[in-house]
Amino acid sequence: MPFDFKKEYKEFYLPPRKPTAVEIPAMNFAAVRGKGDPNDPNGDYRRALDVLYSVAYTLKMSYMGARTIEGFFQYVVPPLEGFWFNMDDRGVDLSKKEKFEWLSAIRLPDFIRLEDFDWAVETASEKKKLDCSSARFVTIDEGLCVQCMHVGSYDAESETLDLIGKYVRENGYAFDFSEERLHHEIYLSDPRKTAPEKLKTVLRTPVRKIG
Repeated sequence: MPFDFKKEYKEFYLPPRKPTAVEIPAMNFAAVRGKGDPNDPNGDYRRALDVLYSVAYTLKMSYMGARTIEGFFQYVVPPLEGFWFNMDDRGVDLSKKEKFEWLSAIRLPDFIRLEDFDWAVETASEKKKLDCSSARFVTIDEGLCVQCMHVGSYDAESETLDLIGKYVRENGYAFDFSEERLHHEIYLSDPRKTAPEKLKTVLRTPVRKIG
């Protein structure tokens, strides 16, 4: 069966509905950076998703064509992820979506090298008639975080973020936002097929231990 990151790394993708601290290792991603409200049907976010999925599936299906990727094994494309912050602070203010800056990303298997990624960007651009040059191969090392499963609409995330904040304060941690350490979300549900109250999203916040 294809390798499924969600099943093999449950500690990262399937946390409980109560906050827990976790050390996140460095991972490679296909990523597109942008600004603006993700709900804008004509905004950069929707175009970024088209680019990401085009590149991700070109890599996944590479074994069907002439491209040979060393160490390749069949896998399930990991879920969409997002790193978010507002222009006026490095946390996330859900009431100011128009001020969002974001890095949308899909995890890459470790056997994908930069030259494989560059091939996929070029190939996807040609086959899909879509400019995929905004996609970047990035490595993100999150380190110590507190995370929690949020079940419900995206607009109701503040309730779960409050739980995370309470856990951080009561367990000797402090938030540790910076340009490199951002509010992180992993989208486990397809909003086109799932009722808002049943959406599952991993919410993850960078922290540091006090003392």
